[in-house]
Amino acid sequence: MITSMTRTLAKDTINKIGEEITLQGWINGRRDHGKIMFLDLRDRTGLVQVVSTKELGDPRPEYCVEIVGLVKKRPDAMVNPKIATGIVEVEAKKITIISTSAELPFPIDSDGYDINEEIRSKYRYLDLRRPRLNRNLKLRSQMTTFIRNYLTNLDFVEVETPILTKTTPEGARDFLVPSRLQKGKFYALPQSPQQYKQLLMVAGLERYFQFPRCFRDEDPRRDRAYGEFTQLDLEMSFVTQDDILKLTEEMFTNLVKEVFPQKRITQTPWPRIPHKQAKSKYGSDKPDLRKNKNDKDELAFAWIIDFPLFTEQSEEDFYHGSGNAKFAPSHHMFTAPHLDDIPLLDSDPMKVRGPVLKWVAEASGFIKKTCRKKCLTLSGFPKSRKNNLNTC
Repeated sequence: MITSMTRTLAKDTINKIGEEITLQGWINGRRDHGKIMFLDLRDRTGLVQVVSTKELGDPRPEYCVEIVGLVKKRPDAMVNPKIATGIVEVEAKKITIISTSAELPFPIDSDGYDINEEIRSKYRYLDLRRPRLNRNLKLRSQMTTFIRNYLTNLDFVEVETPILTKTTPEGARDFLVPSRLQKGKFYALPQSPQQYKQLLMVAGLERYFQFPRCFRDEDPRRDRAYGEFTQLDLEMSFVTQDDILKLTEEMFTNLVKEVFPQKRITQTPWPRIPHKQAKSKYGSDKPDLRKNKNDKDELAFAWIIDFPLFTEQSEEDFYHGSGNAKFAPSHHMFTAPHLDDIPLLDSDPMKVRGPVLKWVAEASGFIKKTCRKKCLTLSGFPKSRKNNLNTC
């Protein structure tokens, strides 16, 4: 029977010396020395060592247990500097086995890189007990909390946009969901909230963000996630490209300081490198600008600007075969062209530049609508679909 005493977390045992406490968690490891056994108990905050006799029970690795015991300070020679609670141990008075565990299909005390991914996915609930993955989930939560608070303080409004929607071309195929009420018709899962956030700007919201789930049915590539992923999505009205770059740069610079204090950014402000220069100097539009590439705590961010608005269509492009088109968007169907390059949409589309790689600077009014029609035509969209997309 589980006791009703207030539970103590592993990390708090260092402040409970001389007190009787109740621990609840999993047996991370066990070492037997004659009649004495040493148990490493794990909970969401870390590990603490428990000393027990076998008469109190026979807990095995990954058993879920409750332990009542006395917190004692370890002798100096027995302190374990490798864990946060290494100065104490708990002398068990009572052990209750909440649930047993069969032998695990793989060890969970390593990073897991050498374990077959299919097996890890099958037993995902066990794989997530791995310290590395557990830590990653917590870091993700800290990051989203920081960003949410940061943007809210800048007067952004978080809005959830629909998941069941109509098709929106984003460079990949849609995942379709059949409608039960409208026979023969389908919803499309959004590849991004692009059109919805533009409608929010038209509605006068001015500053929006969310962490949407995005769904893209495309062939897996080295830099593409298949199926679904989460992104930070934001939009602002009455801003320039520099406003967007400044806000994003300051937000992520502060995020690194807050969530990853051990890491440092090589250069601030972040350098702005034209796409053509990046390709000629580094041979890549994603250059590694770290000074010490073996230092895991060094970060180097940069803006790649003036990237080509179009590339030649290939068999991998969603738009291939959509007409007699030769061009596909380098990044996004709704990316605006550089204002100086608008005349080139008619004469030499491959020389048209976009504002910033991976970031969209929206134009507005007549210029935006005219440019979008031309971009849709160059990408091979039929008239009916162009009309639908231009109603925004």
